[in-house]
Amino acid sequence: MAHLVLDLELSGIEPGWHEIIQVGAGLYSNNWELLDTYISNVYPENEESFSLSSQKIHQLTWEELEDAPMLYEVLDEFEEWIHATLPNTGSKFNALKSVNICGQSVMYDVVFLKAAYRKEKKEWPFSNKLLDLHNIAFYLFEILSKNGVKTPQSLSLNAIADYFGLSRESDEHNALEDALITAECLKKCMEYTSNLKLTK
Repeated sequence: MAHLVLDLELSGIEPGWHEIIQVGAGLYSNNWELLDTYISNVYPENEESFSLSSQKIHQLTWEELEDAPMLYEVLDEFEEWIHATLPNTGSKFNALKSVNICGQSVMYDVVFLKAAYRKEKKEWPFSNKLLDLHNIAFYLFEILSKNGVKTPQSLSLNAIADYFGLSRESDEHNALEDALITAECLKKCMEYTSNLKLTK
């Protein structure tokens, strides 16, 4: 099963009021080989919901988003990208259902994405299979800590990435970069499945 590592930039924190303003994703094979990447800004329709506190995080201004495609266009393009990238999946329906949606606290992104599908009166096309870096890292670091290994005090994406010696390639923050860093952290976590041994 392929892994769709997703990150969204948002105009705020409340689904249904705040909006998705950028979609970034990396599509990976079952063994975590990067197949392709996707990024698109999204035109924000609700100017009243565009919060300055969120802008400090995503660094996207209202003016920069004025020429971005509409939400329905981005959702359609996003689905077509997944279908075109995944080999041997047949129909678009099969391609979308065949991916694990992955991310850092990924349920938060899924809630916003589902709200976007409802807003556009589109049926949710993905499976309900999720892989959450936050949960996996929490459990892994608990095991390592119990075995005397020093682990991060925080489970933020930056803290997890720092632990694995990963850093952003540029100072510019965007959804695609966060998705790719999340994927690298997930790969590092999954490597422990080959190294940790259980004893009875």
